[in-house]
Order: sequence, then structure tokens, then C-alpha cells
Amino acid sequence: MGLNTSEYHAFYQVYIDKTDKKLSIVEGLSQQLDTVVLFYLSIAKEKHDYAYAKGKWSVKDVLLHIIDTERILAYRAMRIARQDKTPLMGFEQDDYVVHGFAEKRSMESLIEEYKSVRLATITLFASLNVDTLLSIGEASGFPISVRALGYIILGHENHHNLIIKERYL
Repeated sequence: MGLNTSEYHAFYQVYIDKTDKKLSIVEGLSQQLDTVVLFYLSIAKEKHDYAYAKGKWSVKDVLLHIIDTERILAYRAMRIARQDKTPLMGFEQDDYVVHGFAEKRSMESLIEEYKSVRLATITLFASLNVDTLLSIGEASGFPISVRALGYIILGHENHHNLIIKERYL
């Protein structure tokens, strides 16, 4: 992988550490697509709206959070890859969850949205060359590379799916 810590803020290390360094971003995204769809399909319906503690997100909230975050990070990657020098603002994940209304959706609709977003992310990263992956922009007040954003998408998803396995199932 060769990802350098100068390509991302230390906040993201927890996600970077949860990636398979032997895989390219596109390989990782493609593998996750299949395994994650099967994982969410395997969760019993009575667990879809379950939260392990008061004030915590439900399984469906977590999946929608993964989808929303991937959209945002892929958008950042596209902007930086296209040499847009505009600093990109952060986002408040809890606001997205509250206004995502996952509780009103079926798990099947969330999985379909996940697949659509993931295929778009794969297409974006497959179109980028090595030099573009190394492009650096600013997001949430810190430098970040396109490559780091790809690995953060992978690790962020792994992070949350591990929490679901440990605390929800």
C-alpha cells in the first residue's frame, strides 16, 4: 500500500488500520461489496431496528451511516482528484443519522442503496491513475490524499461492521 501518515490526519488511523494492505482500493471495495451485502442480508429482521443501548444507532442506522459517509468521502476524493483546491468542510454524522430516517426504510432498500453507492465508488477509484491517487487536498481542516480517502472508506466500513458483530448480534 505504501500509504504515508502525511496523507491523512491521525484521527483516521483507526480506519486505516482496519484495511487489508495487500489489496488495492478497487480490489478492497469490490470484495467488500459482496461480503457486506451477504452480511446485512444475514441479519435477522428482528435485529434491523435494534440498538444495543439507549441513544445508540440501530443496525439500519449504522448501514445508512456507512452509505452516507462513503458518499461524502468519495465526493471529497473526486474533488481532490480533479484538482479542486477548495477546502472541504467536515460533517456532523449524528445529524445525518437523525435526518436519514433509516427506521422508515426496509433493510432491502438500504442494501440496494449501498450497492449503488459502492458501484459508483468503485468506478471512481478505477478511473484514477497513481499520480491522481497521490493528490492532496484539504478536508475538515487537514491535508488528505485521494488514496487515503479510498482506504478510509474501506476501514470505516470494516470498523462499523465489526461493532455490529460485537454489540448487535
